[in-house]
Amino acid sequence: MQSRRAYPSDVSDEEWALVAPYLTLLPETAAQREHNLREVFNGLRYVVRYGVAWRAMPHDLPPWHAVYDQAQRWLRAGCFETLVHDLRAVLRLASGRTEEPSAVVLDSRTLRSTPESGARAAWDGHKRTRGSKLHAAVDTLGQVLALHVTPANADDRAAVARLADAVQEATGDSVNLAYVDQGYTGERAAKAAADHGIAMEVVKLPEAKRGFVLLPRRWVVERAFAWMARFRRLARDYERLPATLAGLHPRRLQRPAPPQGR
Repeated sequence: MQSRRAYPSDVSDEEWALVAPYLTLLPETAAQREHNLREVFNGLRYVVRYGVAWRAMPHDLPPWHAVYDQAQRWLRAGCFETLVHDLRAVLRLASGRTEEPSAVVLDSRTLRSTPESGARAAWDGHKRTRGSKLHAAVDTLGQVLALHVTPANADDRAAVARLADAVQEATGDSVNLAYVDQGYTGERAAKAAADHGIAMEVVKLPEAKRGFVLLPRRWVVERAFAWMARFRRLARDYERLPATLAGLHPRRLQRPAPPQGR
């Protein structure tokens, strides 16, 4: 590997030792491998961390098309989902929890569109933003379980069935409770969750609200969104393909959270 000055986004030796087995789809000696795999991963991390266009990648990293093509291979192979699943289990056990959660938190965030993603963008009247909506399910430590991308005008209730199905698939049907906000009220959402064995509990704002109020349970998903927003590529919808937008979110390494609640 050619020596160069390290970027802050470069993977550390400890991180690479963890992720390399998940990202190695071909042997190191494979004829079709032209670039060092760690450097390719560093290129992807650079794009996600700093939000640059693929073609604007630094010249001392592998060519942008090599990084993009390999990233798509990783996404199609489910490499990041497998990594996040295993890491989530380790973090839960380290926090004194069971390996799989019994409760999740559902929420969504609207990402402003860009020319690349504008074809699927829509107007979110509540957030007063045109873009895409990222629906997420996290466990009570804030670790991602499921993601789904829709136009920003999509109703949160309509995404419950898909999120619930993905959550149960990821956890082996261990989840029986979902904490949600008042945007998920109604029989339709409750039935969609119940069809997958999940009861929904709406966490409401205090009636006499003054200023910012930290809601029980639900704050962990807001923190997860804040973690995502620290990566510039995830702060807006820059992707032509919704699967790429959803797939890049689990790419960030999950971070441990202190034990809290269930």
